[in-house]
Amino acid sequence: MSARYRTILYATDLTENAARAFSHAMDLAQTYDAELHVLHVMPEMDASVVSYVASIVGEDRFSDLELEHEDDMQTIIRAKVDAFVRANMEDVESSLSHVKSIQVHHGAPVAEILLAADKLNADLVVLGSHGKGMMNYAFLGSVAEKVLRKSHRPILIVPLGD
Repeated sequence: MSARYRTILYATDLTENAARAFSHAMDLAQTYDAELHVLHVMPEMDASVVSYVASIVGEDRFSDLELEHEDDMQTIIRAKVDAFVRANMEDVESSLSHVKSIQVHHGAPVAEILLAADKLNADLVVLGSHGKGMMNYAFLGSVAEKVLRKSHRPILIVPLGD
């Protein structure tokens, strides 16, 4: 029995190195004629910071700023995806047609990636691993490692180098 990918979730932290993982996700989407969903998770601010900022600018204005920032992030991600595809793919229109959604979520990255994968019923989750060194890994772990450990779906982790 061979794997069949119809829905691929690519999670990105928007770093320059993340393009390497995106390349793998895009190649798989094209190979399997799959839908590619791009996800960026913005970690939530500490509750004390949220309270402080909201008290200064007002609750309604703070909510508006969060929504505006989310729209800005979607625009940035769409521009990065478009630029990457145009620079690296032979058939630009065909490649872009595989990108079915670009989502920006707020929250804990691991939880949001797993929730998005479940909502999409993703056949594969693709993300990069930074390799931040043994000390960071030993004390903090990594998003990629935690997603791999907690997911019941196939995961492709692409090492992103230094």
